[in-house]
Amino acid sequence: MFRAVLLPLLACLLLAGAPLPLRAAERSVPATEPAVGSADRIALWPAGQVPGESGAPRTPHVIERSDDPTLPDRYIDDVDAPYLVAYRPRHPDGSALLVIPGGGYQRIVLDKEGTALVPAFVERGGVTLFVLRYRLPAGRSDRQAALADAQRALRLIRDGAKRWQLDPGRIGVIGFSAGGHVAARLSTGFDLPAYPARDAVDRQSARPDVALLLYPVIDMGPHAHSGSRARLLGEHPDAALLAQFSMQDHVRADMPPTFLVHAQDDKVVSVHNSLVYYQALTRAGVASEMHLFPQGGHGFGVRIQPGLTTAQWPTLALQWMQARYAPVAEARP
Repeated sequence: MFRAVLLPLLACLLLAGAPLPLRAAERSVPATEPAVGSADRIALWPAGQVPGESGAPRTPHVIERSDDPTLPDRYIDDVDAPYLVAYRPRHPDGSALLVIPGGGYQRIVLDKEGTALVPAFVERGGVTLFVLRYRLPAGRSDRQAALADAQRALRLIRDGAKRWQLDPGRIGVIGFSAGGHVAARLSTGFDLPAYPARDAVDRQSARPDVALLLYPVIDMGPHAHSGSRARLLGEHPDAALLAQFSMQDHVRADMPPTFLVHAQDDKVVSVHNSLVYYQALTRAGVASEMHLFPQGGHGFGVRIQPGLTTAQWPTLALQWMQARYAPVAEARP
């Protein structure tokens, strides 16, 4: 009886766009986000000019799922006015990464695939991170909203390179899970007209200089993550739509060098997603590097069980970035 009443009620809430009740361990923590207008919070678009949006933006939900203050696990949804949160090193090395966290196109994970990167990449690596709060598909007919946000974010970072002590030729992207799908869309579709130009920022290139994809959603066919596919494309997408958003079909020779990480025991997003992408990169002649680890599961970020070799990936990624950016030595006779 309870189930018969509860399921239709939840369906009605979802169709109405109403937030679902929080689970026992979840709590709303909006104050943990930087305030509007603060130096570390960077709006992507001028107020009232977010493409495809009308009316006043909703207040995003920021939810904490962890009871351990040393291991926060927040997510955000209902983002109508996208923005970046910047994490700047004391001694910047001139490089930056646009960070696109995952969340199955349902939410955006802020800590496991955002703030948790700071010790390795910012404090030790000297990389400036810009973590993106992007628009999700729910309630939108424009499936390119997330790509538009990613393109705009990359252009905005490049446009502000001097202010943030960055080299405009060392601006990359790193994406996780469904955020890896967005990052792959940016890598292969950096020049796709996803939105009409708004200002001088949009004269900048949206091509990342490097792309790092962690357990990414790539395929919308047999290896798809069903939840990401349904939220982005609907329950019954046709073959043309599946092909349009299967990123292995859009790899091109002029896309950025790419670094892939996946665990073979990932039961959420099959390792075949990285495999088919790597094969496409190789066929196109794109410089690429892939690390497959036997264990790690899905969504590990940098919070990895002690003893697993998967924990090596941040060091490998930083070394790879440094090698990609290093000046090529002149050949000696």
